[in-house]
Amino acid sequence: MKIAHLEFPDRPVFLAPMEDVTDIGFRLLCKRFGADMVYTEFISSDALIRDIKKTKAKILFGEEERPIGIQIYGSDPDAMVEAAKICEEADPDLIDINFGCPVKKIAGRGAGSGMMRTPDVMCEITEKVVKAVKKPVTVKTRLGWDDNSKIIVDLAEQLQDCGIAALTLHGRTRAQMYKGEADWSLIAAVKNNPRMKIPIIGNGDVTTVEGCRQRFDETGVDAVMIGRGSIGQPWFFEEVKHYLKTGEHLPKKSFQWYLDILKEQIQQSVERTDELRGILHNRRHLAATPLFKGIPDFKATRIAMLRANSLSELFPIMDEVGEKRDFSVFYPDQPAI
Repeated sequence: MKIAHLEFPDRPVFLAPMEDVTDIGFRLLCKRFGADMVYTEFISSDALIRDIKKTKAKILFGEEERPIGIQIYGSDPDAMVEAAKICEEADPDLIDINFGCPVKKIAGRGAGSGMMRTPDVMCEITEKVVKAVKKPVTVKTRLGWDDNSKIIVDLAEQLQDCGIAALTLHGRTRAQMYKGEADWSLIAAVKNNPRMKIPIIGNGDVTTVEGCRQRFDETGVDAVMIGRGSIGQPWFFEEVKHYLKTGEHLPKKSFQWYLDILKEQIQQSVERTDELRGILHNRRHLAATPLFKGIPDFKATRIAMLRANSLSELFPIMDEVGEKRDFSVFYPDQPAI
C-alpha cells in the first residue's frame, strides 16, 4: 500500500492522532512496537499562525518516528493554508487535515467534524491546502453530522477530487461523539466504490487483535488506524501485528515488563518537555491502561498516581503496584512471573 511516495507493508496499522495522548514519548514507543505510521496531536491552525509557543512545540518530532504526519484543524481556509505551510517547514512525511474531531469547542466553531455541515467549505480548505504545499495531504473525517446526513460516500469522491493522497474514516457521526458502535459498513462502501482510487484507512473501536483482522477482512480497507485502543498500552501494536501475521496471540510478558514500558513512556515525555508537563500528559495513559484493571481496592492508589507531580512521587507508587499485583488476574493462563 502506498500513500503518495510512502510505501507500507501489507495490512499496515497506524496510530491515530489524539489530543493530550500522542506526544513524542508515546509515539516513539508505538513506533517501536510496530505502528507503521504515527501522527502528532491535532494542531490549531489559528494558534499555529499566531506563533503560540505551546502549539509550535507540537509540530516537533524525531527522525526515528518517520513516517509521521502533522495534523491540523481549523475553519478558515486562509489560516489553514498558512498553517500547512508552517507545518511543511518542519518536514513531516505528510500533512493531515482533521475534519473529524467531535468535541463541542472544536465542532461547535465549525472546525473538525463541524465541517460535515459545510462540505463545500471542507472541500475549499482541502483543495487550497493541497495546492499550497508540496507534501502529500490527507484527510481524517467522519460519516456525517448525524444519522440523517451520512454523506461520506459522496463526500469521499469530492475530497479525492481535491487532490488528497489518502482518506481516513471514523465510523461514527459527529452526533454520536464516541458513543454506540462504530459503523464500518459505510467505510466499506467508500472503499468498494469503484471511483475511489486513493487508500482508505478505517478507524473506530479497534480494541482487540481479532477486531483489527476482522476490519481488514470485512471491509478491505488499506490500513487500520488505532486510537483509544492504544491508550495506556503502546505494546498493543506489537500484539496486533503479530496476530495479523500469524493468527496467534503474542505470548504475554511479565507484569514488570509492561510497568517498565509505561515508566519509560513517562520518562521520555519528561525529558522532551519538563517534569510536570511530561507527567500531566501521561495521566490519561495511567488512567486507561489495562495493566491496572481488576486490582482490588485500587482506588486510593489510582488517585495517588494521578495526583503525583514529580517522578520521585509517581514511580514509587507504580513500583508498589508491581510488588502487590496478582499476576494471575492479568495473565490468567500463565504462571506469575
